Amino acid sequence: MKIDTSLTMPQLPEALSQTGLQFTVATEEDFDEIMAMSQDIYGGLDYLPTRYSSWLQETNRMVILARKQGKVIALESVCVIDNGETMLVEGLRVAPQERGKGVAGVLLRFCSELVKSRYTDVKVCRLTRDDQLGPKDFQKYRIITKQGILLVRFSAEDLKLRLCELGLGGDFQSSMSTSSTNSLPVRLDQIAIHRLYLATDLMRSVLPNSTIIQDWQPFKPVPSNMAILMKKDIDWMVDDVSNPIVASLCTFPFRVPIGDDWYYLNIDMFGKNLDLARQQFLCHLQKHTATLQGHVMCQIFLDPPLWKPMAEFCLNTLNVELVKEYTEQCVVESDMV
Repeated sequence: MKIDTSLTMPQLPEALSQTGLQFTVATEEDFDEIMAMSQDIYGGLDYLPTRYSSWLQETNRMVILARKQGKVIALESVCVIDNGETMLVEGLRVAPQERGKGVAGVLLRFCSELVKSRYTDVKVCRLTRDDQLGPKDFQKYRIITKQGILLVRFSAEDLKLRLCELGLGGDFQSSMSTSSTNSLPVRLDQIAIHRLYLATDLMRSVLPNSTIIQDWQPFKPVPSNMAILMKKDIDWMVDDVSNPIVASLCTFPFRVPIGDDWYYLNIDMFGKNLDLARQQFLCHLQKHTATLQGHVMCQIFLDPPLWKPMAEFCLNTLNVELVKEYTEQCVVESDMV
């Protein structure tokens, strides 16, 4: 059941009540106004246009708007995960003319108060950042894990030709193999995913700080979170189902507002073996660009020491373009007080 759009809180903290902002639950009717204030956000890789409608339907999520004189000036989504113990903050954006005025902090405080009033078991607030953390951030947050961010772009047609030149144009990876002797990456079905991530400890040494990071969302490997992940279009892959060293999750490509015929491909890579990571990267590229026409922004998240050799492989072997130099994805959390 979705919460009411009025968002009246009987004990709104005085500091929030004096900001002059109004807070409402987002609706389908707000979409155009939200997109108008979101132009150029996240470097054109904004995922909100493709997820907005589904977010509004998720029972464990609230999408909250801040309004000033009736106009939408900020948005934040909060999702309750980890068996109801974690508030995951996503999608934060502030209208350009309101940035630098503390609006984001006020909205986060409001959302925290709202979540605490409705989900009494929530203990921590968790979010994923790609900006440089400063001294004040370290006072407020503790770091859960870090991944290097490798962002490349290419023409889907050019990449397919290049993969063919490298002998990787066919179906070189079985779609549902479970053989531990297979030297190629193994794409997992739901039974194998459950066994590896929930029923055994095989992934403990592979996942960074026992965290599944899927397209910026950090999850603990618990049944309630896996139920969320199983509803998504994701390719799950490992090098070996009996003794995994490298694992990866690839989100199916979706359109992004950079321009016409631009797609975004997100690959989360776990493990420290470069050769195995490279194999899985190629498998994901081969499958998910096979039917694409247009341009692709591909973002790979991987263990920081693997960033440089993987970037060199992308540039020198795949002949794709590096969009930016090394940056980090940091999963951070703070206690709910």
